[in-house]
Amino acid sequence: MRLFRLHTLAALAFAFVLAAPQHEIAAQAISGTSPQNAPQNAQIRSYIANGWETLSRSMSDCSSVVDAKVKTVPVMYLPADMPIPAAVAAMQQKCHVEVHHLPRAIHHIGEVRPAELPVEGLLYLPNRYVVPGGRFNEMYGWDSYFILLGLLHDGHNDLARGMVENFFFEIENYGAILNANRTYFFTRSQPPFLSSMIREVYEHPASGTAPDLKWLARAYSFAQRDYALWTSPQHQAGTTGLARYHDLGEGPVPEMSDDSSYYPDVIRWLLAHPKDHPEYLVDGAENPTPAQAATLARISCDVHISHVCAQAVVAGHRLSADFYRGDRAMRESGFDSSFRFGPFSGSAAHIAPVCLNSLLFRYEQDMAHFATLLGRSREAAEWTRRANARHHAIDRYLWDANAGLYFDYDYTTRQRSSYHYISTFYPLWAGAASPTQATAVHLHLGLFEHPGGLAMSDSASGVQWDLPFGWAPTTWLAVSGLERNGFHEDARRIAQSFSTTVLDNFLHDGTIREKYNVVSGSANVKVAAGYKSNVIGFGWTNGVYLELQDLLAASNH
Repeated sequence: MRLFRLHTLAALAFAFVLAAPQHEIAAQAISGTSPQNAPQNAQIRSYIANGWETLSRSMSDCSSVVDAKVKTVPVMYLPADMPIPAAVAAMQQKCHVEVHHLPRAIHHIGEVRPAELPVEGLLYLPNRYVVPGGRFNEMYGWDSYFILLGLLHDGHNDLARGMVENFFFEIENYGAILNANRTYFFTRSQPPFLSSMIREVYEHPASGTAPDLKWLARAYSFAQRDYALWTSPQHQAGTTGLARYHDLGEGPVPEMSDDSSYYPDVIRWLLAHPKDHPEYLVDGAENPTPAQAATLARISCDVHISHVCAQAVVAGHRLSADFYRGDRAMRESGFDSSFRFGPFSGSAAHIAPVCLNSLLFRYEQDMAHFATLLGRSREAAEWTRRANARHHAIDRYLWDANAGLYFDYDYTTRQRSSYHYISTFYPLWAGAASPTQATAVHLHLGLFEHPGGLAMSDSASGVQWDLPFGWAPTTWLAVSGLERNGFHEDARRIAQSFSTTVLDNFLHDGTIREKYNVVSGSANVKVAAGYKSNVIGFGWTNGVYLELQDLLAASNH
């Protein structure tokens, strides 16, 4: 009942905020501490500049193998046929790290499963990379795009390019860009930002050098392979022509072993809301007999191979296998968790989401641009055709003209969602929104805007990717989308308010965080279920803060 009470109280607490007129929100946002106050801004910029070093990892750094999410000895895995590099051999001795080779070469994602390996471990990458911070001590897929923006801003072009090269290495040796370079992520990717990263690196070469067309040709070939994952059968959203998130694994994710309360909390919430997706629950004993365990492996999860599964039980109830498929798909989306794809996103595997398909539309446009630069006109035309087809599908399935917003689409029930989510701004960023559509979305800013920035949704579900929380990456995509479509005043007001939230909290405790309560403008967050901490670092917030500052500075000239 704890989650039920939190959910209900949170909804009541924020009801008055949702009714606040937009001009009042704007006034409150602008009245805060200006992020362009020179002495204070110098302090936070120094923190960010130092952060690129403190958050950097490499295969010669003992801190790279540390993983707070699992309780095993430090292990590093190399591709099956790769000789042990000298730096890794030295690290093996210096850091007391076990070094293993993967059992075979990997050509496609999922060809080696985590359960095949004796212990979880770090996957080797050849170049230095920047991690988000805290428990997230590996190179993540979509985090890296926003980190890369900050690195390029601060002149770390080689580090940014090296991170993109690491993704090429993952595609070549691990079958895909993984959620992050840990073995327990072998079955899923993350939102596809590779083409955007390639474009940023190509268009922002190191000082005194020209864009490297030879490098672009190599990058283009890897981007083709990355794109193929998202158009493969397992990622198709039925016959819509759109894509979905999908994890090839089954059951609960192993990286939740450090949070034994999450899945039981989900069960308690579902028990308190018996009419809300009852199919997410199945009967299951806490200490099943062998016969019961065999049944659970089919309808829920395998208690013999997953201790997370074994602990995920409340009063004779367990989560269904389909819920776990949705849970895993949600984690590939990066939004873990929200109620956007059903309670705790348990239906995510059934959804064609606005965010993913906007990213793929942008990807197809980028690829057409690359092909043109490389003199491959026929390929450019094919990429343009694909972008046009996806654009048509986005308009058909995801755009609601009556509501004036983009919504996710459940292709199994053939129903469009009505859940207000910040991903409605993604098509504006991607260039998929017409002027009429962009204007309609812009008119609904009040659903999301608060004194501290844009909230993820207008639903106070109690989890971290919903109201009252705002995050740097979605803030940047929304601000960029508004700016791209001519809503300059609104873009800069939101840039100001979120920057102020980040700076004020930095001045309070000397840290930058992964997320903020944009209703209160505070870094003090209370999450009912899921990741309850507010991690310090923080890679993507650092990068986005710098981009927002540049936008604000440009508006003053």
